[in-house]
Amino acid sequence: MELTPGTLLGGRVQYAQPRTGFRSGIEPVLLAAWVPAPDLVALAARNAAANGFTALQFEVGDVLAADPAGPFDHACANPPYHPGGGTGSPVAAREAAKRGGPGLLTAWTAALARRLRSGGSLSLVLSAGGVPEVVAAMEAAGIGGIALLALWPKPARAAKLVLLRGVKGGRGPFRLLPGLVLHGAAGGFTPAAEAVLREGAAL
Repeated sequence: MELTPGTLLGGRVQYAQPRTGFRSGIEPVLLAAWVPAPDLVALAARNAAANGFTALQFEVGDVLAADPAGPFDHACANPPYHPGGGTGSPVAAREAAKRGGPGLLTAWTAALARRLRSGGSLSLVLSAGGVPEVVAAMEAAGIGGIALLALWPKPARAAKLVLLRGVKGGRGPFRLLPGLVLHGAAGGFTPAAEAVLREGAAL
């Protein structure tokens, strides 16, 4: 597998990724900034390092596995939100990471919700077109207090991506938050987007 270097958060996160196939974009950074635990995650990492536990562990698994792990305080995902059809990618890994068939968003939402403890949060980044399906799936899975943050590509442009978050057992009303404009009219990220993407600010 041929690899190329990549960076996130202004170079503070460095990694290797395949030259072909699914390649990271801004979605995982925005999603991480949307999960209501960045400060706690940083504190946990600092405490682990102070006690000699410097190695992070990663597991490969199937989100739709019949025997879910957990329960967890937070679950987040960047599911394959592009609808099927149209011209697909010739790279199988990229195609699988970006496109999903009918009902996939519902299945992912239900599976992630099962892994949450009561009061745990579920956060997703997805296309604006997937909002009705995911909100319905969240409600069916007992996720309430749902909040939506639109990601506008430029001023006065319709949002293509959104961030959704809800709480298992939450009872608050649906909230439409102010949102984030990603790019200025002349191009380049807005200062608010730069704060998230380069400096690691929370949303």
